[in-house]
Amino acid sequence: MINLFYVSISGNTRSFVKRLVAYAEKVHAADATQPLIHAVEYTEELDSDIMAHPFFAMVPTYLDGGDGINSGYKEVMTVDFRDELAAGDPANLLGIIGSGNRNFNAQFGLTAKHYARRFNSPVIGLFELRGNDEEADRIYTAMCKYQADFEVRGVKRALVH
Repeated sequence: MINLFYVSISGNTRSFVKRLVAYAEKVHAADATQPLIHAVEYTEELDSDIMAHPFFAMVPTYLDGGDGINSGYKEVMTVDFRDELAAGDPANLLGIIGSGNRNFNAQFGLTAKHYARRFNSPVIGLFELRGNDEEADRIYTAMCKYQADFEVRGVKRALVH
């Protein structure tokens, strides 16, 4: 089982998570050795038990002003989710998946990239808006790879600074 903890503001991330879970179910039906996905959406009433086990985090990008890189990187709307991750065990955070709009160029997936540095966890995939089947395949494959690696090594892959 792959654990996925995510936040969805506009519904795009939730829509992609549904696509990703359905994709995992399809793959699992064809090969029972392939893991299913247990997805938990962040809410204020959340039981944060998902972070007590190895998990992946998925976060959209919402910024307030500036170009997001050299000036004005202010994360908005996902701050509570970030704080929840910070309160959890970062050793269990196997990787970050991010979303955004490619029209914003360098800001695409920027929140995920910042979380990767903050929590010393790799960005394992990015998808645009509501995602598509190709992105679901790519991200599911990456999640399987990173989780299998964790199970063999006993430690997560960390960023190289």
